Formats: sequence, C-alpha cells, structure tokens
Amino acid sequence: MSEAGPLPDDHDRATIREALIEWYEEGHREFPWRETDDPYAILVSEVMSQQTQLERVEEAWEAFLERWPTAAALAAADRSEVVGLWTDHRLGYNNRAKYLHEAARQVGEEFDGEFPEEPDELRELQGVGPYTANAVASFAFNAGDAVVDTNVKRVLHRAFDVPDDDAIFEEAANDLMPEGESRTWNNAIMELGGVVCRKTPRCDEEPCPWREHCRAYETGDFTAPDVPTQPAFEGSRRQKRGRTIRALRNHEELALDDLGPRIRVDYSPEGDGEGDREWLRGLLSDLEEDGLVEVVGNGDEATVRLRR
Repeated sequence: MSEAGPLPDDHDRATIREALIEWYEEGHREFPWRETDDPYAILVSEVMSQQTQLERVEEAWEAFLERWPTAAALAAADRSEVVGLWTDHRLGYNNRAKYLHEAARQVGEEFDGEFPEEPDELRELQGVGPYTANAVASFAFNAGDAVVDTNVKRVLHRAFDVPDDDAIFEEAANDLMPEGESRTWNNAIMELGGVVCRKTPRCDEEPCPWREHCRAYETGDFTAPDVPTQPAFEGSRRQKRGRTIRALRNHEELALDDLGPRIRVDYSPEGDGEGDREWLRGLLSDLEEDGLVEVVGNGDEATVRLRR
C-alpha cells in the first residue's frame, strides 16, 4: 500500500477491515440477491436498484425472476412484456428494461450463454456501465474492484476525511478492500452507509464498527459530499412515459386522441401548450427513439402501439 495513498498511514487497516466484516456478518439486511452468486440475477438487481430504494426493488426482482428465471428466458421474451412488468412495478426509466432485454440476448449470442466474468467484458453488455460491471463482477464472481457509490463516498469522507474527488474515492476504496474479498467487502461497506452512516448519521442508535476510527464522530463534523436526489415522480415526464406504456399494454392499438386522455386528464388535442397533440407527439417521438413504441400512419389519424 502506498504511503502516499488517500488514507492516513496511522490507521490500522487490518483492524478496520476485520471490524467491518464482523459487523456485517453478525447481521445485515437480508436482500435475496445477497444470497446468490448467479450473475444474471445480480445484474437484474443492480439495474433495478439504480435510483430506486432497495426495499421497493425486492418485490419487483422476485416477480421478474419468476417470469424470466434465466438470461435465455429473458432473451426469448417479448420486449413489450418486459417493459410492461417494469412499468407495473414503477421502476421508472423504461430504457433500463430494454437494455436488460438486449443484454440477455448478447449473453446468448455473443458469449455462448455464459456470463462474462471480468468488468471490461461485462461492460460490453447493453446498458452496463463501469459501476454495474464492477458490481456484477464483485457479487457474482468475487472478482471486482471496490464498488464506490454514494453510500461508500459518504462513509469514506466522514470516517477518514477522504476528499470529495472521484479518483481519490476510488483509490481509497481499493486501498481498504481486502484482496480477493470484493463480494463480502463491497456488500459490507455499502450496508454501513445505508444503515448507519446515512445522510443523518445513526452513530449512537446503531453499533457502528468504525466509531473509534471515525474522524466525523471524533470532531462532530458530519458533512459529506452532496448526494443527488431523484426528481419527483408525480407529474414528471417519466410518469407520463409509464402511463403511455401501460395504456398500450391494455390495448392493441390506440389513436392519438384516444391515447392522450389516458396519459393526462387535461389532454386537449387542439390546445396550444403542454398537454396538446403536439406535446403528445413529442412524448411518443422519445419513446420511438428508445425502441419502445411505434406510430403507424400520418397526421391526426395516426395510431400508436407497442413495438414488438
């Protein structure tokens, strides 16, 4: 370990590591994806968890895997059904469902049905970025680097005064992670941030394993890097996209002016602002570009249906 690393040299890394792992193994939230090393199931959980509370993901994850238990089953599914289930569980950002469906196809066609194990190969799958690739490599194959999400940044900043810089966070996280233990370690440090070192810390309410090492607990300064907040769902364009998909699932095809009121109650075909026919065409154009719907015909007589 470099003496110039981002963590103070006087920290006993062995003690810190042992304390966190013991704390995690003594008791943690029991999410089902933590009980499997199936890369497909873990990929589904990681994609679903993006900007969605884990407690909400659990029901959707179980329903998804019951419907499509393997990557091959998902690849063979009708994309509209995949997007439909996604919408039913209000997971938002339907593109993620489309990308997951495409990634399953790639596993079958480009990787002979075997999930790639290395982060660089996993990134070749549609919609899989650096964070998700590393998470799947860590949790499925125990072969990843340290996972750095907002929880981990908060913990490292408060406990060890790691500067708010992505590159330094990466270095610090990898400095701390025991070699060959990415599965347990990454789960443990994210759990610490999710349960104890939250935006409002619970140092005294929970048995924090790093309390005696924590700079924030010692100084009383619990500032941390800003954590992005998800835009409100109610009234958002994401909500309108979801309503569009849901309406089209229930009807084989809908005319523009039959679809409009199902998306927003104030739809006015001849209006001159948000909620008129031009607004609806803009919404549908976005969904067309994403490969989710298709508009058949031209002009006011056009109809809309899910892309099969």
